[in-house]
Amino acid sequence: MTFFASVRQGFGRANTKSNSNLKAAAAANGASTSNSNIPPLPSMTNSPSVSSSLGMDSNYNDGEPKRFFSEKYAKCSVKGNFLTLAAQPKNVELGEWLAHQLVEMNRLLTGMIQVIQEVDTNTGLAICNEKSCPTMSAGRLTYTWLEGGRPAKIPAPSYITRVQKWIVGKIHDPATFPTDPPTSVASTAFASGDTSSPANYSTGAPIAAPPTSLSAPLSQLSGQQNDWVGKSSGFPPNFHADVRSIIKQMFRCYAHLYHGHWENPFWHINRHLELNSCFVHFVTVAMYYDLLGRKDMEPLQGLIDIFVGQGVIPREAVQQHTG
Repeated sequence: MTFFASVRQGFGRANTKSNSNLKAAAAANGASTSNSNIPPLPSMTNSPSVSSSLGMDSNYNDGEPKRFFSEKYAKCSVKGNFLTLAAQPKNVELGEWLAHQLVEMNRLLTGMIQVIQEVDTNTGLAICNEKSCPTMSAGRLTYTWLEGGRPAKIPAPSYITRVQKWIVGKIHDPATFPTDPPTSVASTAFASGDTSSPANYSTGAPIAAPPTSLSAPLSQLSGQQNDWVGKSSGFPPNFHADVRSIIKQMFRCYAHLYHGHWENPFWHINRHLELNSCFVHFVTVAMYYDLLGRKDMEPLQGLIDIFVGQGVIPREAVQQHTG
């Protein structure tokens, strides 16, 4: 059984325990957790730079700054170095580690999404519903979903549900996220530089390789043009692109959670610290492995900058991120 197969067995279970999963992982690496009382919400001056274009039923009005962009509220429920949660172990291949990280980050994100899917007893509707969130918005941005080959604005709950189903479908697709061990080295090895057919070791006869052009790029000379992230673990050539696509959609969900629901419900039920911890873990992985473009990060760039300034997002992740 591959490393990814072993960690994927529990996928889809205990999603509501996202915080305990994060705390347990942090504790295993020497981190600690803390609880704090909810600080009061002060009045804040308007700032057009962080204005919102959410619907009328949103907690925020156009031009009202987001309180989560304040360093005062950029705190986490987990204390410690988040790089210990993100860094690839020496004995685990990168493709398998990224697959593991996607499963874990999806667990954490699902736990946060479930918070806004809770039904408000006063209205009988989910906190995030088609009336309060008629579009998948994050500040001044509105994300669209392709329908019939054309971008369409759909309610945030529908968008998030589609993203969740799409991610789960990807993770459980053996063609994209294989769980069977790759074929043995012997069955894919080539003799004497021949790259057209596997070696036949029963004959013992070497196969002459064609002349090598010394002017060819180093990657071609070393055979790296046929290499990709996860290849040695059996992942397909498009695996890295799929990972980036999943990360982008995950970020959009976080962007809506913050812009549309940070105050209600996360602040009101004192789960904003947990949301921050899940997001920092997510961004640390995305930056450390350079999986998310800078433009995609714009809706939450102010918050990311605060976490970077605090050192909560490790400097190693910032250095690795080229965007």
